[in-house]
Amino acid sequence: MRRVVLLRAVNVGGAKLPMAELREVAQQLGATNVSTFIASGNLLCDVDDPEAFDRALEQAIEQRFGFFREAVSRSPAELRDALAAHPFEIDAGRKVNHMYFLLRPPSPEQVRALLDRGLPEQLAVVGRDLHIRYAEGVAASKLTPALVLKTLGSHGTGRNLNTVEKLIALADV
Repeated sequence: MRRVVLLRAVNVGGAKLPMAELREVAQQLGATNVSTFIASGNLLCDVDDPEAFDRALEQAIEQRFGFFREAVSRSPAELRDALAAHPFEIDAGRKVNHMYFLLRPPSPEQVRALLDRGLPEQLAVVGRDLHIRYAEGVAASKLTPALVLKTLGSHGTGRNLNTVEKLIALADV
């Protein structure tokens, strides 16, 4: 089964994970047709059991590199559906439009708690995906991974729409 595995917060803040070594770890765990895209933790591979592979990858990264990072995976079809569901204007500011892929879907109460925070970003949750249009760019935002975890109750990882589109194209080859 083809998967796009997104690792949270690698190659930032001391969590160094060379992509060649990520590919090696994935292959050791039984993944085939393995590739990566840019050095931010985007792994494309074929696996038999996505959930088991994701959890094994997290453990293998922790054992080999000394830090734990969540692995959030989607099929190419799930990424296409998420992209099609993006509710915000995309225009020329493509990099201000992001999707934050969650491990688990939040409850309606958790979604309301996030929306009620009064953040300047446009936000929408569709299933396991938080759609974001940043008001003033990612760097200036108060919508942090810690806030997402606190309000939505799930870890996740974000990618801009350009990256999501490229990952879909790479996964389909």
